[in-house]
Amino acid sequence: MESIPVVDMARWVDPATRARFIRDLGEGLERFGFVTVTGHGVPAELLDTAYLRARQVFALSAETKSRYETPGDGRQRGYTGLGVEHAKDTLVPDIKEFWHVGRDLGPDHPLHRSGDVPPNLYPAELPEFRPVFSRLFQELEAFAGRLLQAVENYLELEAGYFAHLTRDGNSVLRVVNYPDAGGNPEPGAVRAAAHEDINLMTVLPASTQPGLEVMTRDGRWLAVNPPPNVMICDTGDMMALLTANRLPATTHRVVNPPVPDGGRLSMPFFLHPHPDALLAPMVPGFARAVRARDFFHERLRQIGVE
Repeated sequence: MESIPVVDMARWVDPATRARFIRDLGEGLERFGFVTVTGHGVPAELLDTAYLRARQVFALSAETKSRYETPGDGRQRGYTGLGVEHAKDTLVPDIKEFWHVGRDLGPDHPLHRSGDVPPNLYPAELPEFRPVFSRLFQELEAFAGRLLQAVENYLELEAGYFAHLTRDGNSVLRVVNYPDAGGNPEPGAVRAAAHEDINLMTVLPASTQPGLEVMTRDGRWLAVNPPPNVMICDTGDMMALLTANRLPATTHRVVNPPVPDGGRLSMPFFLHPHPDALLAPMVPGFARAVRARDFFHERLRQIGVE
């Protein structure tokens, strides 16, 4: 059966196999927009603890969780409840709630003062939440940075291109709860309707239940059922713009389970550029250059959170 490619990060570390890893990663992203990565180095015990804390935070009462909503900043941080976010091309809300954790900057940092990188909101009722997800944010960002070094090589870019682009970027770790679909808020609602990611690259630890599907280039839906302890990685709209669609933003969705499954937890990390970064296509004439800040907020309005 067809499946998205699997690449082993150990081949990136070994000089003898690095070129093969770069080629397999780049070709996989070109063909599918998605790859599965083994040997990623993010500790399994950290991921297990994070899922435990995720279950605990979503088990808080609706009244408690609502105190951590931040509609004023486009819901970039804190809690977002059911019935709010929808895919860009539909008005039916997804069946999900989530908690956003971003970069912790000091109060005097210019991006903090401007509001481009909002302060985090952590649940006071669950003090164990902050240290776990702060560390997971750092681990996933470091892993994404290593992947982008390989992408630089594949695209024949200067070393450090993506490190410079993403330094102090408004990246976000989204902790998602997809409850059982039996109580759909609206007819036709699904856990996550067909969409493309906004950002440069997404890193997704294996979720607690299946349901992720990727659209192939010929328009078929391909179920993604990875083994435990892997990372699923995909390129988003910003990467597609930069590379003139050489590394595309692939349409994907999370479908409802055929039978009740007790809910699904997921923890995608969305790597973003610095808000002031100019996203200029590498192929002249492909599209107009745009500031990352403007691109991001346009998409937030399209998905109903700003």
